[in-house]
Amino acid sequence: MMGGSQPGEASWPLIGVFDSGVGGLSVLRAIRPQLPGVPVIFLADQAHVPYGPRSLEQVRGFSEAITRYLLGRGCTLIVVACNAASAAALHHLRQVFPGVPFVGMEPAVKPAAEHTRSGVVGVLATPATFQGALYASVVARFADGVTLLPHTCPGLVTQIEAGQLDTPQTRSILEEALHPMLAQGIDTVVLGCTHYPFVIPLIQQIVGPQVRVIDPAPAVARQVGRLLEAQGLKIPLSPESSIAGSPFSVDPGSATDQPLAFARVEFLTTGDAASLQSLLPRLVGEEGEVRSLRWGEPTGDTVLHQFPCYLFLQQ
Repeated sequence: MMGGSQPGEASWPLIGVFDSGVGGLSVLRAIRPQLPGVPVIFLADQAHVPYGPRSLEQVRGFSEAITRYLLGRGCTLIVVACNAASAAALHHLRQVFPGVPFVGMEPAVKPAAEHTRSGVVGVLATPATFQGALYASVVARFADGVTLLPHTCPGLVTQIEAGQLDTPQTRSILEEALHPMLAQGIDTVVLGCTHYPFVIPLIQQIVGPQVRVIDPAPAVARQVGRLLEAQGLKIPLSPESSIAGSPFSVDPGSATDQPLAFARVEFLTTGDAASLQSLLPRLVGEEGEVRSLRWGEPTGDTVLHQFPCYLFLQQ
């Protein structure tokens, strides 16, 4: 089991990544080649997926509890790999944990506005993202003179959670969102949910090569690297370059003839561990054991806690 540095030991980075479900794996997929020597704890709160339709208060509560858990495991940086959680909780998390570096998801409206030629951009995201102050701020700052066409794609997160990336129902959901946008002249589509990059091939089939699809995950991965460097932590280029006593270990599933050997990812879920484990090869291109977490009711005055606020590793 991975953990943080102990007093007197070398200070090694440990990245915590969380999402409501498998969507955060699209961000993990971008982080791995960027920082192959850095271990990661990935936590999917699938007991509460999707976050998008939930209230801001609920999402904020889940996000704070998950952050406490990851920090307790020794994580030195937290990636909120969920647009809904970023919209609802990122500002709150930075206030509650002022010494912790966070990287959140921001709808890629700025690059879309800079590169559109038609001046019409489609934005696919969940209701929580569209309702959040973060999205409103991004639009106000960067979308002047650009027409944004939003769509919440109801049901798409559920399809992706089930691994249904290229089925008739998934295509129908996307066509319902994208065909009216195409009729209004979009030349760019912004993906405002971390689940959606897994259906980029299907989106590209529908919109054609003339429409640019923007996945924010690579930019998020670069920001993670910049923040780790700013922390002054030792960042080996690969697990082999780390020294004895660090929490690094090569993933036993990594073949020796692969171009990159990766530090280990610990996969956790509050949902069905077997289901998530079966999706890993398809979604991130690697295998791994998934362990189960459960939400527990707090003891004491439950009036102060309107949502579960503790996470326990199931044995």
